[in-house]
Amino acid sequence: MREAVALEGIASLQHVWQFDGDGLDTLRTAGVGTDEQTLSDRRAYAGLDDVATIIYTSGTTGKPKGCELTHGNFVELSENAAAALPEVAREGGQTIMFLPLAHVFARFISVLCVAAGATVAHTPDVKNLLPDLQSYKPTFILAVPRVFEKVYNNSMLKAEDGGKGRIFHAGADIAIAWSKAEQAGRIPLGLKVKHAVFDRLLYGKIRTAMGGRVQHAVSGGAPLGDRLGHFFHGIGLMVLEGYGLTETTAPITVNTPRRIKIGTVGAPLPGNAVRIADDGEILTQGVCVMKGYFNRPELTDEAFVDGWFRTGDIGELDDDGFLRITGRKKEIIVTASGKNVIPAMLEDAIRANALVSQCVVIGDQRPFISALITLDEEALPGWLERHQLPAGTTMAEASEHPTVLHEIQELVDTANTTVSRAEAIKVFRIVPTDFTETTGHLTPSLKIKRAQVLKDYSDVVESIYSTAKV
Repeated sequence: MREAVALEGIASLQHVWQFDGDGLDTLRTAGVGTDEQTLSDRRAYAGLDDVATIIYTSGTTGKPKGCELTHGNFVELSENAAAALPEVAREGGQTIMFLPLAHVFARFISVLCVAAGATVAHTPDVKNLLPDLQSYKPTFILAVPRVFEKVYNNSMLKAEDGGKGRIFHAGADIAIAWSKAEQAGRIPLGLKVKHAVFDRLLYGKIRTAMGGRVQHAVSGGAPLGDRLGHFFHGIGLMVLEGYGLTETTAPITVNTPRRIKIGTVGAPLPGNAVRIADDGEILTQGVCVMKGYFNRPELTDEAFVDGWFRTGDIGELDDDGFLRITGRKKEIIVTASGKNVIPAMLEDAIRANALVSQCVVIGDQRPFISALITLDEEALPGWLERHQLPAGTTMAEASEHPTVLHEIQELVDTANTTVSRAEAIKVFRIVPTDFTETTGHLTPSLKIKRAQVLKDYSDVVESIYSTAKV
C-alpha cells in the first residue's frame, strides 16, 4: 500500500491510498485501537447531501469534466432501482463486472448490489468474456452493447466454423420473430414450434456458454439496437436496456421485467423525471442528478435550464412514458448542404457484422457522408478460412484485399437502405489498426472518442474528400 502527498489545489485531501498486496491487512491493523466514539463520529461525518465522489466524464465529445456525485445520489437511486428491479438486483444474486470502478455505471452497480444483497465479481478484460461467464455463472449481467455484440458474434462464428452457420442464422431469425410476436401479445403456433426446436438446437447452448444461470442483463452506455434486444430476448435472456450519464449517477431510465419495450431505454426510475425540449434534447431531474461540475460553476450553470439537467442527447417519449434515444446532440453531423445525419444508426448496422470491430461515420460540413471502418482481429482468422484466403493475411493486408472490401461494401449498401440518399455512406476506408482503449480511441465503456479518431486519422479523412468522386 502506498501513500501519496496531498494534491495541489485540493488542500483538504490528506491521503490517497492505493490498495495492493497487504494493503487491507495494514488498514485493519491500524484500526484495531479505534474507539467507539471515533467510529460514531466518522459515521455521522457526512450526510446524503455531501459529495461522495468525483467521477470524470469519458471525454467523448470534449474535455473530461468532474461530476460531483453525492451520497444521496447513490443511496436513494440504489434503493429506488432495487425496488424497481426486484427480480434482478436481489438477495443471493450474482453479477460480473466488465467495467472499471472509475466508470459511474460500475460504481453505481457496486452500491446497488450492496443495497440488494447481491454479489459482484470483477474481470479485467472483456476478451475473457465467455470463460469468465462460464466459471462464475452469474444470475444477471450488466454490460455495454459491445459485450452483447461479442456474445452474438462469438456464437455465430463458432457455429460457422463448425459448419452450422445456416442453423445459427435461421435460429437467430426465429428468436427475433418470436420476441417481436411475444411483445405484440400473440405468438402464432408455428412460430412457437420452431422456437421450441431451436431452443434445443441453439438457444440452450448459448445460455450454457454464458454460464447457464443468466436470466436478465442490463445494457447501458450506448444504444443496444432492436436486433440484439430481440435476439437475446428470443433465446431466453431478457436484456433490460437503460440510459444515463456520469452526471446522473448512471441510470435515469431503465426497462424492467414488468415494464419493457425493446428498442427503448425504458421509463424513468422512481425519483427521476424526463422531458423533451423543443429541439429534441432530453432533459432530466431527480435523485440521480449530480450536485455540479467540480470547480466549473460556469459549466454547471450552462448544464441546467429551469432546474432540468440538459443531457446533450436527442430522444423522444412515447405515450406510455418510454424513452427512445435517437442521437447525441454534439454528434449530429451537418453536411455542407445542411442535411442533419445521426451517425449511430449507420454505425450500429455496419458493426453488427462479426468481421467489423468499429465504424465511425463522418461528414460534418463535408459534401457527402463517409466512414472509417476497422476489422475485428479475433474474427478475422475464421473469416479468412471460410473465404479460402491465406491464413497468414495480416490486418493491414486484409484492409486492402478485394474480397474483404467487397464484403464491407455489401454491409455499407445494406446499411444505406435504412436512411435517405443524402444520409447514405458514399465512401468508406478500412483502417488497418483497430480503435481500442489502448490506442486512445475508446472510453472504458467502449464508446468511440470521435474527436480523437478524426484527429489521428485526419490524413485518411482528407484523402477521402480530396480524391473521391461521387
